[in-house]
Amino acid sequence: MIGCGGRERKNLARSWRLHAVQALRMEAVAGSRAHGGSAGGGKKKKMTKKLQRYWEGPPPPDTPAGAPSKAKRRHNEKTRPRAGAEGSLQARKVLHGSEAAGQISGKRDPFPGAAPLPQHKVKKFQRGQKSQLAEVSSQRLRDHLALLEQKVELAVQQAARMELLLPEEPGFLEGDPGEDTCTIAQADIAEAADIASATKHFELTLNQFGPYRMDYTRPGRHLLLGGRRGHVAALDWQTKSLLCEINVMETVTDVTWLHTENMFAVAQRRWLYVYDNQGVELNCLKRFNGVLRMEFLPYHFLLATASETGFLQYLDISVGKEVATICTRGGRLGVMGQNPANAIIHLGHSNGTVTLWSPNIKEPLVRMLCHRGGVRAVAVDSSGMYMATSGLDRKLHIYDLRAYQPVQSLVLPVGAGHLSFSQRGLLAATCGEVVQVYRDVPMQPPHKPYLSHTLPWTAHGLRFCPFEDVLGVGHGSGFTSLLVPGAGQANFDALENNPFRSRKQRQEWEVKALLEKIPSELITLDPGQLGQVDAITMEQKHHERVERLGFDPQAKPAFQPRRKLKGRSSAGSLLQRKRKVANEEQRTKIRKSLEQQQAAEQERKAAPRAQSSALDRFRK
Repeated sequence: MIGCGGRERKNLARSWRLHAVQALRMEAVAGSRAHGGSAGGGKKKKMTKKLQRYWEGPPPPDTPAGAPSKAKRRHNEKTRPRAGAEGSLQARKVLHGSEAAGQISGKRDPFPGAAPLPQHKVKKFQRGQKSQLAEVSSQRLRDHLALLEQKVELAVQQAARMELLLPEEPGFLEGDPGEDTCTIAQADIAEAADIASATKHFELTLNQFGPYRMDYTRPGRHLLLGGRRGHVAALDWQTKSLLCEINVMETVTDVTWLHTENMFAVAQRRWLYVYDNQGVELNCLKRFNGVLRMEFLPYHFLLATASETGFLQYLDISVGKEVATICTRGGRLGVMGQNPANAIIHLGHSNGTVTLWSPNIKEPLVRMLCHRGGVRAVAVDSSGMYMATSGLDRKLHIYDLRAYQPVQSLVLPVGAGHLSFSQRGLLAATCGEVVQVYRDVPMQPPHKPYLSHTLPWTAHGLRFCPFEDVLGVGHGSGFTSLLVPGAGQANFDALENNPFRSRKQRQEWEVKALLEKIPSELITLDPGQLGQVDAITMEQKHHERVERLGFDPQAKPAFQPRRKLKGRSSAGSLLQRKRKVANEEQRTKIRKSLEQQQAAEQERKAAPRAQSSALDRFRK
């Protein structure tokens, strides 16, 4: 044993194992003979029944009695699902089939399949139109678009199903029989509401630095106030906690929040300033001078400003770059609004016209004559379909932006100085010291307001709070928060606008919003045209390229027969093949021209014939 090699050790160990296995087998045989007895009268071992797993289920009812069940069938290599992607897919199919057949619980589902969805609920969550897959030439692109359409359809169905689980339901103010809701005072509404809703009706008395302009953040949690005499304050209006309060010692014409509650812009007498939520000045934009009105485009990170000199300017706040400067040639721009659906800026002018602007074009996209006098206020609803305008002629017009035609018209005792649409379509208008709220204005002409409230001073700013039944009004003596039941959306998307988000959630949302920023070049009147191909422009570019190069680079090259061996590439054979291909192409062209002529002839016969004349005989 001493000095033996590794191979000899392995052989010795293998021989020992074999002897041990043989000894164990002999002991087992001897033991079975001893228990069996001489007469063979020993008891047989009781066979236990094999337990059945719950996923195997009972055998199907049409199985014959003598046939072996699936539980007792031997699973060999042929019946076992293969490993890998195909095997896992096959196993999932088998499991899905067993679930559909109701084999897990032992009972069949009385309502198989998904629950049906009402069409109006599905239509509520649909966005845009479906892709025309038949017009796509590439098979790979067609498959990709079909997969995207399936994902969009699944998301719409899931959103429609989950609507049942939403915690809140919208509602409007309902009066007693014979009672007008416009006569109900804010004190009565606050008394009838719960404690949390009643605290949202309050008034800030600020007599020293008014009148005030105001703005809400997109989640609707924070409020920004800007007094004409330089007072600027930012606060959480729900908890009444003050973020910052400063006095810029200069005339303030307008204020607006930027993408988050950490930054806001103030249009002062000379230039445009940007502050943080602690009141620290971040930037002074001297190229934006004499700004009167501002609108922030959240999905493009653009700050649009209208100045007293008639200039419309766009600032990209993500990079601090001025995107466009447009001379509107419309005089002093004191009326401004934005379309939330397509980010188009609406400007009102003193000659009664409203112009629609995009940063990509130096001319107005649309010019509408809305009033006989100057325009005082412009507002667009959240769907982007209706626009409300008020002018010096004391009229309130509702326009359909799809056809640019007036839908409703209302004459007010005093012309509306400010207009604002809520998330659910309520329209608020300020007529001097009176604030009136109208309901379903685009659908039917309003005979009386939905709510009415009298302010202690003339209104100077008006804005609905998102996701809250609150209307904020800035006036000469401070700020008033009014309760307007049914104004805001009852439920919010926590991934889009979350009023209760933490600091970490806000930071993550800001990063994602910057990554998903839409370029300013994509701002158009109809966003649905972005996914389409302009065939006329492509043909025009191709024609210009052919003229510039002198030949068509996309033209089909001339047929060159391939050289063959064994004497089949003689001059006569090559010429015969060329003629064959040329004749085939000529026949294809003739066939297409004949089909076009037949289609034109059928259209001419199907068209209604005009009144015949004696001169028709001379027509060819």
